[in-house]
Amino acid sequence: MARAIWILLLLGIGIAVAMWLAELGGTVEIKVGEAWIGTSFPIALLILCVTFLVLHGILSLIGAIRRWPGRLRNRRAWRHRQDGDAALTRALVALSAGTAEAARLEVRKARKLLGDTPQTLLLAAEAERLSGHDEAAAAVFRQLAEREDARFIGLRGLLRQAMARGDWDVALALAKEAEQVQPGAAWLREERAQLALQTHNWREALSLAPADAPRAPLALAAAGQEPDAARAAELERQAFQADPGFAPAAIAHARRLRAEGSPRRARSVLEDAWAASPHPDLAEPYLADDPDPLTRVKSVEMLIRRNPTASESRLLLARVALTAGLTGRARGALEAVVKSGTTDRRAYLMLAELEEAEHGETAEARAAQARWLREAATARPEPRWRCGHCAAEQRAWAPVCTACDTAGRVIWTAEPVAEQAAPAPGAKALSGPLQAVTG
Repeated sequence: MARAIWILLLLGIGIAVAMWLAELGGTVEIKVGEAWIGTSFPIALLILCVTFLVLHGILSLIGAIRRWPGRLRNRRAWRHRQDGDAALTRALVALSAGTAEAARLEVRKARKLLGDTPQTLLLAAEAERLSGHDEAAAAVFRQLAEREDARFIGLRGLLRQAMARGDWDVALALAKEAEQVQPGAAWLREERAQLALQTHNWREALSLAPADAPRAPLALAAAGQEPDAARAAELERQAFQADPGFAPAAIAHARRLRAEGSPRRARSVLEDAWAASPHPDLAEPYLADDPDPLTRVKSVEMLIRRNPTASESRLLLARVALTAGLTGRARGALEAVVKSGTTDRRAYLMLAELEEAEHGETAEARAAQARWLREAATARPEPRWRCGHCAAEQRAWAPVCTACDTAGRVIWTAEPVAEQAAPAPGAKALSGPLQAVTG
């Protein structure tokens, strides 16, 4: 309603102006030389308006003709953009579905329509990699690395390829270059941690390890590489504090304290480690100063006093008691560990040895020995340091398996079970830095 009133008002004003001009009268004269043109003022005003509209139309037409090629180019570019985006989408779907050849075909279309943008280059590299054309993928990643806006993406792809083929020197150089481009990137930190493990750079692996990673094995491995004695001692202390139940760290720390003239502190470290997680390797350094068999029994009682019912505690007490000739003490410890159901074949073998010590070469002793040996044959095997990757037995804990050179898989276990399939070089088979079962 309001719009209709405004229209009527404007029409009325226009009619009033037209009538006023008609009544106004007057003439407009144009004289050029001898030529003279004259007309009324309303007609002259009308001619002026018509002339303005005609000139405006001509100029608009000229502008439209001049803009026509640009419009055609923009329309063609828009169509290419639409078709290119559609090809990119189809390439992403093909990559997700694992159809490498279809992805390569769609990426080729996208690059033709959109050019070599970071998006098309990245998809091209992934399509080549998925189809097994590593050299072609590397060439595309190098193209990305040469662009300022996609340098990190290219370096990341090249780094992944170098790690996959086990080229650690190239991988280290690429990691340093990527760190300069994108300092502090979380993904790069993880890859550098993997590189540190693969190249056995334990100090860097320790510095890059996440907060929830087992730090004791890393610190102990780093101490073994440290040329400075004071720094090595500090790393061994850190390893023990990170996990008192990790026997190799406790042994190394205690050995260092003993060498520095602190035997009491060394024994205290070993006692703390045994209380946290009894391990047979802790007994030898603890009993090193006790050559007398009876004294060794008392020392073992001191060592196991905070964890006396553990299987390792009873087995250790039985061993030193048997050596000292305390057969009754040894039998009590062995029968207790057998009754607990947590023992392995060591208890049965010691029981067989105990029968001979108690009864000598008698028929009763031989019968009892045969019974314990049968039990030992079917009992759980004793734990050993073994590689969790290839199941090779190790003489002692080490950060790297001596058989397969796999980092971080030497564990204390009774079951020599190897992995079903070996991981590819550089793959993230190391779920945690230097995994370790501490007994």
